[in-house]
Amino acid sequence: MAITSSIATTSFSSCVGGEDYGMFMKKVQPLMNVKIGKAVRSRTMMGNINDGKGLFAPIVVITRNIVGKKRFNQLRGKAIALHSQVITEFCKSIGADQKQRQGLIRLAKKNGEKLGFLA
Repeated sequence: MAITSSIATTSFSSCVGGEDYGMFMKKVQPLMNVKIGKAVRSRTMMGNINDGKGLFAPIVVITRNIVGKKRFNQLRGKAIALHSQVITEFCKSIGADQKQRQGLIRLAKKNGEKLGFLA
């Protein structure tokens, strides 16, 4: 027991005293030469996580290729606006408040993504 504590004390004191500094620097020096590059920031992608998936995705992709991306996005925007109006009118007829209406619109978007309408 006394031998163990004296060995621990000796190695600790020699390390603190600087006797092992040369050996320590030989081990640490290669680590100090490591170059750290500029942090890379990942781009946030605004896209559908189910892109290309869903029941209607193939039809949507074919239609987009035929009509053209610009015209397709115009048609999609009109369809989404029309659907939001239908949801709003439905909420007015049943007396739902603004928060419930927004929840229904979000639910419609999630369902559209899952079915492939937003592919």
